[in-house]
Amino acid sequence: MTSKQELLDELLAKPIGSAAPRKRELDRDRDLTSELELNGNTLTATVVGAEGEVDESTAAAFLTEEGLDPLDWEVTGFRKSKWGDTDKPMESVRFTYRKAERSTSGEAVNLDDLLDALDGFTVPEQRPVGDYGFVVWIADPQFGKIDGDGVTGTAFRTKAGIDIAAQRIADYRKRFQIGHVHVGWLGDHIEGFVSQNGANAWRTPLALNEQLRLLRRLMLHSLKTFAPLAQKVTMAAVPGNHGEPIRFGGSGTTRYDDSHDTEALIAVADAAEMLPEQFGHVKFYVPDTDELIVVTEVANTVIAHHHGHKWKPGKHWDWWEGQAFNRESPMYVADVLVAGHLHHEDFQVEGGRTYWGLPALESDSTWFRHTTGKGGAPSVNIGIVKDGRVLVRETIYFDEGVCK
Repeated sequence: MTSKQELLDELLAKPIGSAAPRKRELDRDRDLTSELELNGNTLTATVVGAEGEVDESTAAAFLTEEGLDPLDWEVTGFRKSKWGDTDKPMESVRFTYRKAERSTSGEAVNLDDLLDALDGFTVPEQRPVGDYGFVVWIADPQFGKIDGDGVTGTAFRTKAGIDIAAQRIADYRKRFQIGHVHVGWLGDHIEGFVSQNGANAWRTPLALNEQLRLLRRLMLHSLKTFAPLAQKVTMAAVPGNHGEPIRFGGSGTTRYDDSHDTEALIAVADAAEMLPEQFGHVKFYVPDTDELIVVTEVANTVIAHHHGHKWKPGKHWDWWEGQAFNRESPMYVADVLVAGHLHHEDFQVEGGRTYWGLPALESDSTWFRHTTGKGGAPSVNIGIVKDGRVLVRETIYFDEGVCK
């Protein structure tokens, strides 16, 4: 029987291509010279051997012999020289290294932790069916920041909002036959450390791994809460600007889909996939490679999810029109655009299309309050959708830690 650790190793395994063949391991006795020079964050390793037998893996073996971890160093250059007769040519290769920067992308996901949380959880075989969809929107919790009531308040609101939304389904079922529950996470789920070139680091008391752990566990809570409540359950997450793992030169990023905001949901999806009897009816969605949008259908309503950081305030219709002009864009067929980022609620309908701007779950942005005098109105939005329309929408507000 496969252990949890073996399963984890299997899931984390990577299809690494085979390295260039090596004829032999480094032979220190036979090699003429092998030199190592360390100067601060730079390292020079010179390895000499028969022609064709010295490569980067040989140098890595040399580093290991000298008590250094090759993973701590990345090659920045090399120089090769050859000598000797044609029968026994020799070469000397000098590799230059620099200290590798450890990734700031957070801890490797411990699937054991997620599986333990789902252990023993059951979902009834007979779940409610119907033609209406119930939607739950969670935006901008920015877990980790110090503003307002901080991490404790935001975590409480997120969990309480999920719980109250689940309770509301029973009330709405008196009017609508709800067969599909959809939960959308609209970005900026963590505060991160890339915003304002890291200037917010002092005001972020949670470490990055702690922010990610909190996010994963609340996503997991939403999975466990809503999975039993409908025949079809879906969850989606999109990248926000705070969730970017790294920026280059203050602004450059990796791929647009490279995000802590979405990777957390992928981890939950991986755990759910291992328990098909309980969660086989739950589907998960994140953007495609180098994309920012998730488009999914809920009760015959095409809903586009976007964090909202690619248009200026009040310019969402202009952005949508530009996207829809390109028939390759999923925005061409969207009925509803849901977005966060601006931290306040905004609901508009034009020409049969709906824009649903979401409030933030964080209680306060101190910078925004100092600039404008306006505080936050943290809440979770829920609603009923069918056939391209938002039939009902409700805002779950919070006041001094109490939902109302």
